[in-house]
Amino acid sequence: MSLMDYIRRMNVERFDLNLLRVLDALLTERAVGHAAARLGLSQPAASHALRRLRALLNDPLLVRVGSRMELTPRALGLREPVSEALAAARKLFEGMEFDPATSRRRFVLMAPDIVVSLMAPALTEAVLREAPNVCVEITPWRGPHLITEDFLRKLDAIVTNLGDSFPGFHRSTLYRDTDVLVVRRNHPVGKRLRTVDAFLKARHVAIVGRGSSSDQIDDWLTTLGMRRNSAIVAPSYLQALHIAAETDLVAFVPSRLAELLADRLNLMTVKPPFDPGIDEQFLFYPATAQHDQGSLWFRSLLMKISKPGRPEGSRR
Repeated sequence: MSLMDYIRRMNVERFDLNLLRVLDALLTERAVGHAAARLGLSQPAASHALRRLRALLNDPLLVRVGSRMELTPRALGLREPVSEALAAARKLFEGMEFDPATSRRRFVLMAPDIVVSLMAPALTEAVLREAPNVCVEITPWRGPHLITEDFLRKLDAIVTNLGDSFPGFHRSTLYRDTDVLVVRRNHPVGKRLRTVDAFLKARHVAIVGRGSSSDQIDDWLTTLGMRRNSAIVAPSYLQALHIAAETDLVAFVPSRLAELLADRLNLMTVKPPFDPGIDEQFLFYPATAQHDQGSLWFRSLLMKISKPGRPEGSRR
């Protein structure tokens, strides 16, 4: 019979769970004095606890046999369930702590490709250094209408430039960036793309990710009363950069990603003819995990590896 079975047979409201530690010590030490010393109690306090336990369990628990104390059959039967109950309680409270060096926890991060490209290498190094047994799962970005409540419950963090709140999530700013034009080196127009006329005449790569219906740049240009000439639509910034590297098309991408890959892909950056403003990336995390030690560690790690933001300016 489990300890809970014993407790259910009693008046549960009368059972003081603090007595479990005393009961465990008494069952282990088989002596009131030794149990009191183990728990840092006075002997009268331990004797009082034993009297309460005898009354609650309707059993003497410890009886004197000659010069020693012996456990009753019922007390012997309680040794294992009491030990298991205390171990479960310790595990419950230890679960509130987080030691990255020993944890085997899994964190799920949803982020767009740009964030993955910029942060994944540094994040991997930091996790291997600080928490070698922790696993970080990066799940592809989904548009807001594809995100269900069940899916949100699986996430430990979201990084996105969408400022709207996710249900049950808190938000903080991860970093700030701006956008630049990117073309292959020796592009026939090149730096002339800084002019409005050359920009509008050039052919562009639009970027429409999963769950989106349009490129944010096109939405922004529409507010300015302008429309660019998009020759192809790519699903990610990375693919747009690779297309620009092999063609005369122009990609409009965040500057940090352009700086990261410019030399590798033989690309050059050009300042656009319009002020693109500030592009903020936000870190969302579950409100229920606000004080969770593991979540705090993971969030601080993401903040630490993100580069310092640029000065604030106008925003599109």
